[in-house]
Amino acid sequence: MKPVTTISGRAAPLDRANVDTDQIIPKQFLSRIERTGFGAFLFYDWARDEEGEPDPSFVLNRPAYRDSVVLVAGPNFGSGSSREHAPWSLQEWGFEAIIAPSFADIFHANCLNIGLLPVVLTQGEISRLMTIAHQPDNVVTVDLRTQSVTSDGFHATFDIDPFAKDTLLAGLDRIGVTLEHDVDIGRYEVTTPSLAPPIT
Repeated sequence: MKPVTTISGRAAPLDRANVDTDQIIPKQFLSRIERTGFGAFLFYDWARDEEGEPDPSFVLNRPAYRDSVVLVAGPNFGSGSSREHAPWSLQEWGFEAIIAPSFADIFHANCLNIGLLPVVLTQGEISRLMTIAHQPDNVVTVDLRTQSVTSDGFHATFDIDPFAKDTLLAGLDRIGVTLEHDVDIGRYEVTTPSLAPPIT
């Protein structure tokens, strides 16, 4: 995965609480065997009308927000089932950071595992940032090194687990972290006797 350092661009407002993973990526799209291709189905039931056509009133269908890199959302974002497809679809659509007052634990972990930065701010800070995001020409910057979120007239800092921060900055997923110890793993496999019973 690519390193996460500074994310800067348009923020899209999704002023809804308790957005669950089935709303992020509905269950009928989970039968795909690939890890890609889920971005087209992001928020499908909200983004489409009864005929399956794009609903122009949905924020991500508005031309001004189609290149957004930050999503500003309400509390308890990513609740529901633990499907990894939810962060995959958000990232593939183009989001690089999600900012909310709180996240479901498993969704939060799944985001970190793929390099999609989940940022927790206070409800007051989110309310101010939501107002900014409703202005289509907004620019929001998320700096992981300084753990800060800034925009015109707005500044806030956020906490993040130090290990998660280091792996994001280095662009290492769980496999990448393991491969950092490739030499030690190889040495262990060569020098450690097998505990398996002999085959006779």
